[in-house]
Amino acid sequence: MRTGSFAPFTEIDLALPDRRDGKVRHSWSCGPGRRLIVTTDRLSAFDRVLAGVAYKGQVLNELSAWWFERTADLIANHVIDVPDPNALLARSATPLPVEVVVRGHITGVTDTSIWGMYAEGRREMYGYSFPDGLRKNTQLPTHIVTPTTKAHDGGHDEPLSCTDVVERGLLDADLWERVIAAALAVFERGVDLGQQAGLILADTKYEFGLTDDGELILIDEVHTPDSSRWWVAATYVERLAAGDEPESLDKEVVRRAFADIGYKGHGPVPEVDPDVWTATTQRYVNAFERLTGDTFEPGSYPVADRLVANLQKAGLL
Repeated sequence: MRTGSFAPFTEIDLALPDRRDGKVRHSWSCGPGRRLIVTTDRLSAFDRVLAGVAYKGQVLNELSAWWFERTADLIANHVIDVPDPNALLARSATPLPVEVVVRGHITGVTDTSIWGMYAEGRREMYGYSFPDGLRKNTQLPTHIVTPTTKAHDGGHDEPLSCTDVVERGLLDADLWERVIAAALAVFERGVDLGQQAGLILADTKYEFGLTDDGELILIDEVHTPDSSRWWVAATYVERLAAGDEPESLDKEVVRRAFADIGYKGHGPVPEVDPDVWTATTQRYVNAFERLTGDTFEPGSYPVADRLVANLQKAGLL
């Protein structure tokens, strides 16, 4: 993971009113062209915040930083520094109005997922024609890009075809082609490094943005258990043959737990067995350690306490 010198807090006005909250992170302006992004342990699925998972924010932050370094030769990103296990100093960027999901397998647990729609008999989805005879969680003939609009206020993402993105005026053709090329290249890098770690990258979500000077960059998070489906390669074939779900190291365990009790994102969030949250933490840490080759050390960086203390002093935590 990349660490380095971080501007003293006296030089950063943490009390600036420009705070932006996402489902699993907060960010604050830290001067012209840069933001401090602080991850939380909140976990979301079905476009809802469902619960808190210990160390989730740290895994998300540190693992994303690790991936940003390993894909920087493919596309620039927003990382300036990683001053804390739960914080990222980033370049400001305007997110594109399209989220890019790259899929290597046909997956999902809900009726709106690729597999859910395929199982209902649909063969035309996201502008692609899917062949007959696919089985759940099997590899697709080729990696595909399935864009969506960005969800807002708890609403679900709207599936788009690649043609829709241009025809609806969301992005111009040249920029969209660059996004597609970057997404596929980063996904291929994820597949390759995942294989070296004994993992299968089944699918993932990317977000891209434009800096103030118009540079296309990769933003948000990359190949974390929050944004990607990671399966254990050693048990994949055996479990597939038995009709079982792949052994996953991501938040799919949460989706399954809720789907098993009939919850698919609508209405009040029901309670699930507390062991689900423990299992989720274990999977997140396992993914981190397999991919990076490092031992996970909760909150080990000395700057952590200082960061929290300053955010609390500024009334931001």
